[in-house]
Amino acid sequence: MDSPGIRRTRLRRALVRLTAGCLMTAGLVGAGPAAADSSGAVDDVVDTATVVPVQTTGPADKRFNLVVMGDGYTAEEMPAFRADVEKHMNVLWSIEPFASYRSYINVWAVEVPSPESGVDCDPGLDAPRRDTPLNMGFWGGCNPGSVQRLLTVDSGRAASLADLVPGTSGANRQIVALAHSDTYGGAGGSYATASGGNALSSLITPHEIGHSLGKLQDEYDYYARGVAGGPYSGPEPTSAHHTLLTEEQMREQRAKWWRWLGERSDAGGVIGRFEGGLYSTKGVWRPSKHSIMKTLGYDFDQVEREVMVQAISAKVNLVQRHTPNTAPIGADRTVWVDTLHPLGGELSVVWRLDGRTIGIGDTRTVDLRRMHLSPGNHTLTATVSDPTPFVRDPAVRGSAALTRTVSWTVNRASTTPEDEVEAAFTGHTPTTSPVGARSVVHADTTHPTRDTLAVRWRLDGRTVDNPGNDRDLDLRSLRLTPGTHTLTARIPGSDAELRWTVDARPATGAYELSEPLRTVSRPGRPIEYVYDGEFTMKLTARDDQPGTVVSQFRVDGDGWYTYYGWPTDADAPFRFSPSGTVIDDLVYGKLGRSRAVPWDDATPDYGTHTVEYRSMDAAGNVSAAKSFLVTLVEPRG
Repeated sequence: MDSPGIRRTRLRRALVRLTAGCLMTAGLVGAGPAAADSSGAVDDVVDTATVVPVQTTGPADKRFNLVVMGDGYTAEEMPAFRADVEKHMNVLWSIEPFASYRSYINVWAVEVPSPESGVDCDPGLDAPRRDTPLNMGFWGGCNPGSVQRLLTVDSGRAASLADLVPGTSGANRQIVALAHSDTYGGAGGSYATASGGNALSSLITPHEIGHSLGKLQDEYDYYARGVAGGPYSGPEPTSAHHTLLTEEQMREQRAKWWRWLGERSDAGGVIGRFEGGLYSTKGVWRPSKHSIMKTLGYDFDQVEREVMVQAISAKVNLVQRHTPNTAPIGADRTVWVDTLHPLGGELSVVWRLDGRTIGIGDTRTVDLRRMHLSPGNHTLTATVSDPTPFVRDPAVRGSAALTRTVSWTVNRASTTPEDEVEAAFTGHTPTTSPVGARSVVHADTTHPTRDTLAVRWRLDGRTVDNPGNDRDLDLRSLRLTPGTHTLTARIPGSDAELRWTVDARPATGAYELSEPLRTVSRPGRPIEYVYDGEFTMKLTARDDQPGTVVSQFRVDGDGWYTYYGWPTDADAPFRFSPSGTVIDDLVYGKLGRSRAVPWDDATPDYGTHTVEYRSMDAAGNVSAAKSFLVTLVEPRG
């Protein structure tokens, strides 16, 4: 594990000029090149920066690193930046696949005080320019030909600040720049940007990372807000989640998302073929009615999620360490691999000797002394793979992102020197904060050449049976009772022990509605509220552990939607209405069938609707969904 003491890191770097090429994000046009600057000015910015580890899951050079930096936060406003980072990250961890692969990711905050508060051209072109370290600005950097919500950053300065994080480079990191602003905006490309304090800001971040990391495209059917896009006239899109093919053609050709057709979408509805995307209303189709690449608030659908799993996993190596294999090894020793440890499930390890599978289960160590090898050379391999159900494409599953093989040449004539390796833990799930009841907890050990160290797990003082791979313990299999538990891992015959607090109590959520016409209570049914027009809903959640709690709701079994208040005010309740409310040429809160843009069907869905709500705490616990009914009365006359 990296030491968390990387504070006040002050390294001078030469200015690296990069262009933040931007995919269309939230209806935005591309970001331009970094503004001209002097290396002296960049050095001044670097000298005032502080690198703060937010989440450390392993050495930076062996992890995917999110480097989050703020612009326009003065020294006095730095607590606001820290709060924005916490909220943005906790929302990110509530979305798959980031929830399951959080353990692959380090998060670093680069705190750099700004001489002035705010960023350029916020909210209008006539707003003053601000003296800020990253020169962030709306309107594409104050360009009259751009749009307000295109939020750009000086990429040279951003790269120089990111270089302050030891072990990171452009190959293993993603820069996220947060502007100190409540105005809606962001961009994606080489870097991702978002405003820090807008109600929707924390949802902009995963959308932009979808562009920057996953190369996902927008699913909007417009280029400029309020203007419906024309028909698509190009060839079959290279985008994994856009096509010209029919469902039948996808199945016949085994193309695009044919493996997911008919599946219930994690973003709501069923994976199929929905018209509109790539800024066109007609002639091109996407997998889901709505997903995070179309409407902020929903999850990635399965097609996008598969892309993101590969993109995240490609930034790391499933095999973190292993027995050296640069020369033949003897048959008088143990051979081992240390793997990564996804929170969502254990990796698989298959051992083979001369091509034949060794029947030793899913262990991370094999004792060659038990193999009784014949004279001569033998080939031992360990294939580490990720069996995640998030991936169905064999090409993705077999890629280096999700499958790695290590091989050794073994010869009985080679001998292994005796070693004096102390039994100790070498890596583990962080013990400084509670782990959730749905997590995989791990503990790696040292590796004596002639011994296999075991890891014994105990929960609340009782031994937990964990055969096979004893380095991982999947807490979901234990079906923990609500409350707080103590988990320990110990290496028998030594003093090495780890201890975690397990948080198995989800946050509790509550709702508050505006005054209804009447309330109806019937035995065996949720409470029903009757309205003849718009109404508001405020969701709140409480947890007995620190950290931001994310609330979600869904209507009539559609996709879960992250609650953020109201687009114009994070503290205001969400507003439902018969046809939805148009804000900045997007539509929010239509009760019943969703409506994203003004030209979508505005026909009110009168009658009774089921509204469910739940919460997700900082440890990843998800509360059981609760529900109430809302009846929308059709006007008479």
